[in-house]
Amino acid sequence: MTVSATHQPPTVQVAIAGEALIDLIRRPDGSYLPCLGGALYNLCRALARQGVGTQYLNPLSRDRFGRELAAQLVADGVHLAQPEPVQQVTSLAVVNLNAHGHPDYAFYREGVADRAVSAHGLGAACAALPDLQVVCTGALALDARDATTYLPWLAAQRAAGHCVVVDANLRPSVMPDMAAYRRTVHAALAHAHLIKASDEDLEHLAVPGTNALERARHLLATNPQAHLLALTLGAHGAWLLHRNGVDCFAQEGQPLPVADTVGAGDSFLAGLLAHLLRQPQAAGAGSFAQCVETLSDTACQQALRHALASASLCVMEPGCVPPGWEAAVDWAHKRPARMG
Repeated sequence: MTVSATHQPPTVQVAIAGEALIDLIRRPDGSYLPCLGGALYNLCRALARQGVGTQYLNPLSRDRFGRELAAQLVADGVHLAQPEPVQQVTSLAVVNLNAHGHPDYAFYREGVADRAVSAHGLGAACAALPDLQVVCTGALALDARDATTYLPWLAAQRAAGHCVVVDANLRPSVMPDMAAYRRTVHAALAHAHLIKASDEDLEHLAVPGTNALERARHLLATNPQAHLLALTLGAHGAWLLHRNGVDCFAQEGQPLPVADTVGAGDSFLAGLLAHLLRQPQAAGAGSFAQCVETLSDTACQQALRHALASASLCVMEPGCVPPGWEAAVDWAHKRPARMG
C-alpha cells in the first residue's frame, strides 16, 4: 500500500522499536535472495498496511540496504522517528528454510544501525507523539546485551500510560548466554499489557507445563501486569487468553498452501492489534491500555480471527508480504475457521 501525496496518513498510534535487517534467504540452487526483514520491521509494515498509524523508532543505515529498508517503510505509510540515515551498516540475517518452509536464522549484528539507539532517544521520540497508544518491542531487541536500552524504555512507557506489547519471538541459537537471555525476556514480559509468544518460545523460556496451553496460562498468571496473551501454534492455530478468564481458540478450517512462514507471526500480531485498536475508537472508551483490560469474549474472538487471517495470507506468499485490512477481513469472512 503506497501513500499518495494527497492522502493524509493516520496519526501515529503505535511506536515500534527493534531490528530492521536484510534476510538473505537460501534458494534451492544455493544462492541467497536478499529480502527486507526483521520482526519489528515487519510488524511496522504490517500495521501500516492495516491502516494503523505506526512509527519506527530505530535508525536506519545510509548503506544501500538501509536506504531500501527506509524506502519500503515510507511506501507502506510508516513514519520514521529518525529519517536521517546513520553511518553504521545494516544488520544481516542468513535464513535457511526447511522442508516445511520454517526458517532457521544466523545473525550478523555487530556495530549495526538498528542498535545505535538509547532508552532516552526512544523515550523522547515517543513523547513527541500526542496520540500514541501502544509501544511494542521483542525478538532481537530482547538480547541481554541491549537490556539497558529497552527495559528502562518499556518501564517508562508503561508508567506514561501507554499499552506495552512484547513479542517474545526468541532466537536462542544466536544468543551467547541463554540464561541471561531468558532473564531479559522475562524482565521485558513483566512490563507488558499484551504478550505474544509461540509454543516454541514457551519451551525456550522453560515455562512450566505439560503442553503449550498450560505454559501460556502459567506465563500469564506469573505476569500480573499482563492482561492478554496471544499464543501461536503455527498450522495448529492460536489462542487468546485474557486475565478475566476469557480463552479463545481459532484455527483455519482447511490446510493452506504454504510458501514459507517468514513474517507470519508479525502479521498475526499486526492483525490482532489493528482489530483491537478499533475497539476503543468505536466505543469511545479511554486509552487503549484500559480497553485491553476490559475486552469482552466477542471482541477477543473477532480480533483473534482477524489475526489468524492476517497470518494465513502472509504464509501463502514467499517472504513477508503482510496483507491489508480489507484483505484480512474478506478472508476471515469467506473462510470459516474452527473457533473455540
